[in-house]
Order: sequence, then structure tokens, then C-alpha cells
Amino acid sequence: MSVVRAGSEAAVDESDAGHVPVMLERCVEILAPAARPGAVFVDATLGLAGHSEALLARFPDIRLVGLDRDPQALRRSAERLAPYADRIDLIHAVYDELPEVLGRLGIKEIHGILFDLGVSSLQLDVRERGFAYAYDAPLDMRMDQTAPLTAEEVVNTYSAAQLARILREYGEERFAKRVAGAIVAARDKTPFTSTGPLAELVRESIPAATRRTGGHPAKRTFQALRIEVNAELSVLQRAIPAAVDALAVGGRIAVLAYHSLEDRLVKQVLVAGAASTAPPQLPFAPPGHEPLLTLLTRGAQEPTEAEIAENSRAASAKFRAAERVRSGSIAPRLAVAEADRRGGKRR
Repeated sequence: MSVVRAGSEAAVDESDAGHVPVMLERCVEILAPAARPGAVFVDATLGLAGHSEALLARFPDIRLVGLDRDPQALRRSAERLAPYADRIDLIHAVYDELPEVLGRLGIKEIHGILFDLGVSSLQLDVRERGFAYAYDAPLDMRMDQTAPLTAEEVVNTYSAAQLARILREYGEERFAKRVAGAIVAARDKTPFTSTGPLAELVRESIPAATRRTGGHPAKRTFQALRIEVNAELSVLQRAIPAAVDALAVGGRIAVLAYHSLEDRLVKQVLVAGAASTAPPQLPFAPPGHEPLLTLLTRGAQEPTEAEIAENSRAASAKFRAAERVRSGSIAPRLAVAEADRRGGKRR
């Protein structure tokens, strides 16, 4: 864990000021009741700090801890948030490291936490990062460029079966086996080093009838590679329960997800926390079995047409939020929910 000081080493890019945070007003509104004097908020995915800047400006009595695995994002955010330097701690960390970060900062509980998942605008807009399929760039896709695994290594060293699995599971690609086979055949002649040839190969591997709808055919493959490189789903699976456990009673969690895999994991944790663990035949929940959370959104909320018009990247956003209403660990509830999903019966 390393700390980035506000106002150090950074220069604000002009694009940062024009960055439009997704569903900003809804995020601020949902977290507002937890913004009591002395409250600690966490922006678990700091990015370009648009959400954090709004929270600090609206709630002058909160302290904010910002996490990001991307050192470049942290440097830019440090400069942007310099006016609030006395109320922020910006930490180079992945969001599943939240318990360790809070422990080192001496913070026992938090009152609000926001996750804005997926790839950030900074990462998409800097071509050299290799996240986009619309232009040729190095096959990188690391959110943290100090991490060892790159998309180039995945594409050129994973077996056809491994590639097919991640394309199917993380990209929900119908033609995963076909695409994986084409990648392996092509790399045997010339290894992939950039995004352009890979995107074109994927396009050619998808049947023509399928290519006519649904956007660029490489979208799902690039999503799958990005998730694999950054271990996004396994990190998220640890991070959301850790965030719930860190919340004080009355604290709130808000999450923006951008594809069904992320949203499903978030939903499972929040719904499990909002459920009673009492046997279903009882008319009331005995002490200790009451819900830990109250859901603040009915299902997943989506951005308005106006928000999408202002920021096209908001189009796929799914927003969920919950409030902590009772202390206790969420782990046993997740175990019960997982048993139910696997066909187990509660006794």
C-alpha cells in the first residue's frame, strides 16, 4: 500500500475537468444520509475523482479515502483533489485490499462507500493502455501497470481451452471456441503484440450474420481479456462483502456495474445481506437472524436518457445501493445463499 499526496507530481489533464461521472447526482443523493460530521467515505475506484470531488464539495465534514490500482489515475486525482488535501487519503491499492487499508489508517468503520466498476475513462482514452479495440495499440490492458500479467501474455500463452473458457465465462461470447481456435492458429505464425490484428481476427471469426448487430464483434473478447488480466471478478467477489462488513450501522454502499457478471455478484451480496436467516416457517426472525442490510434500490437502477446523452459510457450502467441496519458478518449469509443456489435446503 502506498499513499499519494494531493498536489504532488501531477498535472491536471484538460480532459479530467470535462470528465462526466456516471449517475453522479444519484450516487451523491444515495450516500448523503450517511454524511454525518466526522464520517469516513471510501471511493473504492477513484479513477479521475469526479465522484470524490462532488462528495467532498457537498459534504464538508467528511473524510475520504480513495483507492485505485492505477498509479496514473492516482496522480491525476491527487492534483484534482488538492483543495481537499486535509480531508483525503489516496492509496495505491486494489479494492479488495480495503480491510488492510483501513487497518493501516486506523479506521475501524466507514459510513459510505462507492464502487464505480469496470475500466475507467482514463484507461480507455489513453491508447497505449490497450483497452480499446477501435484502434491499434500495445496488447496491455493492465489497470495497474506495475502488475506482471498483460493481455499479450494471455493471448500468446494460454491454451485454446483456457482462452475459450475466459471468452465464454467473462465475455459471454457464443463463439468462444471458434475465436480461441483462430487465435491459437494465428499466433503460431505470428504472435500478437497489438490490439488491431487481434480485433480484426475476432471480427473475421464471428459469423457474418452475427456481426450485423450488437456492436463491434471484438467487444466481448476484449472485455474477457481485461477481466482475466486484472482478475476483476475474483477481486469483486472479495471486495463487496468486505465493504459491507466495514460499514457502520447507518452506513451506505453504492455500486455502479457495467455488465451482467459484475451486477450479478453485487446483487447476490446485497440481497443476501437484506435477507433473514431465520427458518422460513417462523413468523418472525429471532434475534441474530434479522437482515443486515436494507436495499435502497428496487432492482438495478439505470441512467436516464439525459445522462446517456451527456455521457454515452453510462448506457450500460446498473446502480444498486443498500444501508447497513444491523451489525454482524455477512459471510454466513453468503454461505447460506450459495447453498440455496446449489440446490441445498435450509433446515
